[in-house]
Amino acid sequence: MRRLGKTRRTVRTARKSGRVAAAACGAALAVLTALPAQAHTARPTAPHWDLKETGTTAVRFRGLAAVDRDTAWVAGTRGTVLRTSDGGRSWRNVSPPGAADLQFRDIEAFDARRAVVLAIGEGEASRVYRTEDGGTTWTESFRNTDAHAFYDCLTFFDRRHGLAMSDPVDGKFRILSTGDGGRSWKVLPNDGMPAALAGEAGFAASGQCLVASGAKDVWLATGGAAHARVLHSSDRGLTWSATESPIPAGDPARGVFALAFRDRTHGLAVGGDYRADQPSPRSAATTGDAGRTWRPSATPPSAYRSGVAWLPHSRSAALAVGPMGTDLTTDAGRTWRTLDTGSYDTVDCTPDLGCWAAGEQGRVARLEN
Repeated sequence: MRRLGKTRRTVRTARKSGRVAAAACGAALAVLTALPAQAHTARPTAPHWDLKETGTTAVRFRGLAAVDRDTAWVAGTRGTVLRTSDGGRSWRNVSPPGAADLQFRDIEAFDARRAVVLAIGEGEASRVYRTEDGGTTWTESFRNTDAHAFYDCLTFFDRRHGLAMSDPVDGKFRILSTGDGGRSWKVLPNDGMPAALAGEAGFAASGQCLVASGAKDVWLATGGAAHARVLHSSDRGLTWSATESPIPAGDPARGVFALAFRDRTHGLAVGGDYRADQPSPRSAATTGDAGRTWRPSATPPSAYRSGVAWLPHSRSAALAVGPMGTDLTTDAGRTWRTLDTGSYDTVDCTPDLGCWAAGEQGRVARLEN
């Protein structure tokens, strides 16, 4: 009975914490909703991106893993990995040794000590490293040996099970799987993978071209072909179905760049054309049926967006980021409006209301009230 009583108290405490967090999120969302466009210039005290000094302007951070409001990891060019544990006031360079020639485009962190980082590129440039001591030491757990493979993104369902994806090899996207937290990897059979379209590929722009929700559901975003598609698997990458999205493609620079799912059915897609001199109409879409169908946003972001994240404890609010700004939706992606015009490539939010963004010239920021 003591054990049962302790369990009940634990459940009550968890529920109370959840209600407090949800209430705090509701208050923050109410403030965000009331903001005018580009509120960071009109009202400096309103919620805004607060830039954190990372000590570098020579690195572009497209990989971001937010653990909480205090702890975050970023990964980028020149084989660079940084970690903060004090809300961005200071950063520790925890880059893997000998990785200066690599481009890290995705990082997934389980906590302040354990993380997995992906380097992209053709052949052996695609690698996976893992740390269990906050980046003091790293172990290379995968090196691609297929000259035709090019890995773009990775994601985890939990602390043990994860996937990484490569652009098509022999006409199909290739999926890499781990069941031990990234210590070892194996290529999954491609029998359940639909054929890729001519010119179809993923975009290693924000670490969000492959995302998971729950224990088994995962989605893969594509572009470059005649149509931009979203592929969905409900069995951890063994079998997939493909659906066309309304985000324009038809060019190697266009398509779906990032996905975010707040549960296994409700998702957001953002993208466009990453070239600065090209327009990006219909740059966002939504789904309410696990990606079987997608609808274009009635008022999409005004420019290409490479990253997207749901605000914690909200069923309707999300942020989308790109080199030309940040947009906010408060109606689950149907309409978007500009919140900030700074340049960011990726965004991630945590249950304790910590939202982080990262991008070019060493830029990392946290959303502040």
